[in-house]
Amino acid sequence: MSAIIRVEHLRKVYKVGHEKVVALNDINLSIEQGEICCIVGPSGSGKSTLLNQLAGLEKPTRGSVYIGKHNISQMSEQELAKFRQAHLGFIFQSYNLLPSLTAAENVALPLMFKGVPRKQRMELAVQELKRMGLGKRAGHKPTEMSGGQQQRVGIARAFVSKPKVIFADEPTGNLDSQTTKQVLYRMLNMAKEHNITFVMVTHERELSAVADRIITIKDGNVESNLVLDEASKQAAKQEMFRDILEKQMPDEPNTNQPLQK
Repeated sequence: MSAIIRVEHLRKVYKVGHEKVVALNDINLSIEQGEICCIVGPSGSGKSTLLNQLAGLEKPTRGSVYIGKHNISQMSEQELAKFRQAHLGFIFQSYNLLPSLTAAENVALPLMFKGVPRKQRMELAVQELKRMGLGKRAGHKPTEMSGGQQQRVGIARAFVSKPKVIFADEPTGNLDSQTTKQVLYRMLNMAKEHNITFVMVTHERELSAVADRIITIKDGNVESNLVLDEASKQAAKQEMFRDILEKQMPDEPNTNQPLQK
């Protein structure tokens, strides 16, 4: 594999009144193509700031972030917007669905920005919702769905255009433990199926056991950058997703298969 994300001497400093707060301090790391990467750390450690830097949502004070051959740190806001539309996907803790649109219309939004004709993008959106077990909810608006269903709509929206990288910021933070497992299972399977690099910030360290790489942030520094061995990952996946693998999920055909590397 080759690195799709590279971070070189990344530093981020915020001004708070007359004080300077160092959120990230000389970060150097790389994430390989197709990896599932979890960024973990205590509250205030800088993990969400790092995710924002990787996604080009904030400019660094110093240093560079590369996605592929592109130095996104040097891009203008207009260039970044076009780059994100073309290559990146996002999953948010608060779902970020438009309440006036149906589930299918929300999922189709990234395709609209890419110029895909309405009929085609709606067909693709419905297909993606079916893969998420939400085919019967395609015409429902967010207020007509549970939190777990809304998050699955958000996941479908992130994956529908098959981006190179998907960034997820605490995507299961508002969900109960069982729904968290179902949502995580779907995200990981879809990322592996399409060789999408998946970078997730989570405060629930036990969720990171199913990742390929765990980056631990503490006080703005990389405390550890651990690549998990295949045996450990498979054992963790079998344990975490045991109930899901043993029975059919709600609203979904029984097509569950154990996660592959």
